[in-house]
Amino acid sequence: MILISVAASMFLWMDLTDPLVWACIAVTLGFGAIGFLDDYDKVTKRSHKGVSGKVRLLAEFAVAGVASWIIVRYIGRTDLYVPFLNYRVIPLGPLYYVFAAVVMVGAGNAVNLTDGLDGLATMPVFIAAGAFAVIAYLTGRVDYAHYLGIPHVPRAGELAILCTAIMGACLGFLWFNAPPAAVFMGDTGSLALGGALGAIAVAAHHEIVLAIVGGLFVLEAASVIIQVFFYKRTGRRVFRMAPIHHHFEQLGWAESTVVIRFWIVSIVLAVIGLATLKVR
Repeated sequence: MILISVAASMFLWMDLTDPLVWACIAVTLGFGAIGFLDDYDKVTKRSHKGVSGKVRLLAEFAVAGVASWIIVRYIGRTDLYVPFLNYRVIPLGPLYYVFAAVVMVGAGNAVNLTDGLDGLATMPVFIAAGAFAVIAYLTGRVDYAHYLGIPHVPRAGELAILCTAIMGACLGFLWFNAPPAAVFMGDTGSLALGGALGAIAVAAHHEIVLAIVGGLFVLEAASVIIQVFFYKRTGRRVFRMAPIHHHFEQLGWAESTVVIRFWIVSIVLAVIGLATLKVR
């Protein structure tokens, strides 16, 4: 439901001569295909294992690596833009290719980890896509970019179409995914949406801002990493259950309470992320 809607919008309305568009298409559909293979394996074998984690990560980095190469070749910059500061960048050089791929893969898997309750991942993705629709449009306009002191990326405004397509797809999906869910996002949708957000952030040179706008996804992924790290070394758990949305369920919060409060957190983080455009 999500991928068909987003893909149709991309091929109908986006400028297919723009290399940034093809980089984002590659990540969105590539990650979606990887997620589909994982979901298909789980369903046909009736097992939670799916595709091997190492194989899946290798495939994700391969797709993200190609997209990073396309973006850098088109933009011609390997600097990391620092928000809240005027024209402050960190030169990464060749390391930027690795960094960009990590952003895309990390975003895809972070959204995947968030997709644990009915509607939990859908609305935060909608909110993040809305924020990046604004960022992509402003980044693509040389006059606005110069006025705001943000990096100008020629033709990045095209990515605002992808962002709004994601928003529309999420709303349509949420109609059926609202508790109790009739359909589930699965790895197919969550990896594709997260990867798309990562690719858009890299193409618009707002990678750090993605960590702010998508702070909820970062928190979900961090909770898993922290839980595994401490449990392997001490045998004790930091959270009652990870990802962190399950921790709050264990504390007695109703599922709908967790979902709506996480939506509120996403809105606040998106506002903070948009504030980086002006606060400096």
